[in-house]
Amino acid sequence: MKKSPLFDPSASARTARVAPPVAALLIAIPLMDVGPEAALWAAPAILLAAMVIAWAAESAQFFIAQGFALAILAWLQTLPEFAVEAVLAWKQQVPLLMANLTGALRLLTGLAWPMIYFTAAMFYRARTGRRLRKIVLSDGHSVEVVGLAVPLAYFAFIWWKGSLGLIDAGVLVAIYAAYLLVLAKMPPEEEEGIEDLELIPRTIVKSRKPVRIFLIGALFLTGGLLIYFMAEPFLGSLLAISAMLGVPSFVFVQWVAPFVSEFPEKVSAFYWARTVNKASMALMNMVSSNINQWTLLAAMLPLVYSISRGTPSVIVFDEQQSLEVLMTLGQSLVGMLFLLNMELAWWEAAALFGLWGIQFALSPVPPGPGFFGHLATRIHVWTTGAYFVWFAAGMVSCLVGRRKFLAFTRFAALWRQHLKKGTA
Repeated sequence: MKKSPLFDPSASARTARVAPPVAALLIAIPLMDVGPEAALWAAPAILLAAMVIAWAAESAQFFIAQGFALAILAWLQTLPEFAVEAVLAWKQQVPLLMANLTGALRLLTGLAWPMIYFTAAMFYRARTGRRLRKIVLSDGHSVEVVGLAVPLAYFAFIWWKGSLGLIDAGVLVAIYAAYLLVLAKMPPEEEEGIEDLELIPRTIVKSRKPVRIFLIGALFLTGGLLIYFMAEPFLGSLLAISAMLGVPSFVFVQWVAPFVSEFPEKVSAFYWARTVNKASMALMNMVSSNINQWTLLAAMLPLVYSISRGTPSVIVFDEQQSLEVLMTLGQSLVGMLFLLNMELAWWEAAALFGLWGIQFALSPVPPGPGFFGHLATRIHVWTTGAYFVWFAAGMVSCLVGRRKFLAFTRFAALWRQHLKKGTA
């Protein structure tokens, strides 16, 4: 089988002579030379890991804030994505690391958010015979919505200056730390919701305190280790399949690799979405992952890149990368706009999926002459324009009172009730 030039183990070995401590960590991350058949055992292991950490988060929400539990969950679920990005940054492959970052973020908002709604709607219709018109968020979820707005605002500045450096990394880490601090101040879920849990998390929640702490910690740890060790062969098997099918490297790195590395969070989110009443929790799992990747994942890139180069360095965007970042930013702004009124309606989910689906479908088409070649050349610009026009129109609608800033008003109420009280 032909090895991918993106993940050459011998290249990682050579870096050990340059920076032994960091190289020792990264040598374990590049993809092993596995065949497509590895998916037969790695995929079930990834599925099991997703379920295990979903049970842990579902149990933990009754003892710590749900949002804080989801933040832990999101970090564990994105370990494979961090691993892939670390390798690309270490190898200084800026076009591919930006392709992977933007592709991963667009998959979350353009595919995972709508799929949560469609999953919940399907199960809701099967149970009640009625249509699910929207997923309604609880007041506590305003923290995630407002938390998404902050890194997006800062990333607009990063796009404007056209580079991502170590100072930016420090700011992004500080934003995420502040987000976690706010979540930690939020109250846990009400106990009357315990009976709605399925057997395993319900058993954990009802256990004695020492047993409960041990089980929740063990589930988080087991799921995280499974994801870390299984991500490599799973992603490697998909790389082998893509090579067999002749998928271009850029398309693989932007779409196939992020889909696989984000697979655990999609599994746990859809597990919650099928219960309908936990669809908002599933959606916030995805939003928390968005925040995680806009902050911690992006902050890691210039750090690893600088260590690899042996000097403080800045990742400079070229024209194509700048457009990719801008499109991704526009999509996330539209997604945040939809959640400002603390709900995700069916048509909003459909719009996110439609705009993502158009440019995704044209990704394998090479730009050039002809109808489809012309579309492939311009689709990124057109889609980016559509996102920002939609966002601008939505903000005008909010300012004239047709759409409400409920997320901000409810966050302000939570601040007065829990955060301000705690600092008084």
